[in-house]
Parts: sequence; C-alpha cells; structure tokens
Amino acid sequence: MSNSIYSRRSIRKYLNTPVPKEMIEQVIDAARMAPSAKNRQPWKYIVFGGEQKKELLTQMEIGIKREESEEAFLQNSKQGIPDAKNTLKIMKEAPVIIVVLNTNGNTPFQELKVEDRFTEICDSLSIGASIQNILLKAEEIGLGTLWIANTCFAYKQLTEYLDTTEQLIGAVAIGYSDEKPLQRPRKQMDEIVEYRL
Repeated sequence: MSNSIYSRRSIRKYLNTPVPKEMIEQVIDAARMAPSAKNRQPWKYIVFGGEQKKELLTQMEIGIKREESEEAFLQNSKQGIPDAKNTLKIMKEAPVIIVVLNTNGNTPFQELKVEDRFTEICDSLSIGASIQNILLKAEEIGLGTLWIANTCFAYKQLTEYLDTTEQLIGAVAIGYSDEKPLQRPRKQMDEIVEYRL
C-alpha cells in the first residue's frame, strides 16, 4: 500500500463501468481498520449507486441552489458554489458515492462545549484516517476516487434525505478512472517540518 500513497490521484473523470460490490467491500473493510481516538470508530458509510445515487444528488443540487439564494445557511461561502456545482457534476459521473457520517457528531449548526469540541476534533481525525484508507485501498485495487467536502453546501438537504441526525462529514466518489492526472504540487519538506530535537 505504500506505493499507493505516491501514485494516488484525485479523479474527476470516470468510466461508465459498474464497480463490483466486492471491490466496494474491500475499500470499506480497509476503512474500518483505521485507528480511532479511544477506539470509538465513529464512522458510518452509506453506499449509493444507480437510482438511489440520482435521488441523493438531486437533493444535493437542491441544497446548492438554496445556497445561491437569500435563504443560504452559509452566507459567507458563496464563492465556493461554482466548485460545489463542479463537484456535483463529477459525483453524477462516478458510478458509486460513499457518504461518510460521524456517528458521534451532531449538526455543525449548533454550539458545542469545549469538551465536546475536542471530542469532535478527535473523531474528525479518526474519520480522516478512515477516508484515507478508502482512497489508498481503492488505488491499490485499480479504482479512482475523489474525496468530497462540498456536501456542506447541501448539509440540511442531505441529512434530511438520509434521515439522520448523525454528522455528515462528506463523501467519496469511486469508479474506474477515465483520466491520468499528473501529481499536483506538494510543499517541500523544509516548508512543513520544524525539528526541535
């Protein structure tokens, strides 16, 4: 899997080829093996394809349109809407969407006590590790992926559609890649590391 760390790319173009359920199970099995704070394993995955995926993305589209209006929940984030629309287009093309929930988390629209905020941070870190396992395992078995956070623009629409009060973290698009993107620039080691030995 170490090679996957360096060969993985974010894929935004997918072939119209179904992904076998066995492959989806392999990536989710890898996800559940991630480390988690206090071994809480605060993740849940809902896999969408076919007509169910269309329904999910219809709700996302409705949510994005609402964010363009005066009724927007994220009034200060309108500059991100074009990117959210592009993400939605990619999600429609990908054969499978895995929605990721934090089973311990609540809506981001409520205030948290400091202790609860730290728990949420730890759970978010745990789920990030789990998503990374999805991305790396998918790469290893020949699938492309895109980690998605633009679900935030349709948060209420999507959680109502999912019929959940659990925290919506994001989603992962999965399918067979129809592109071979170059690696995007990475910061140099001396920009990101400070040694205090």
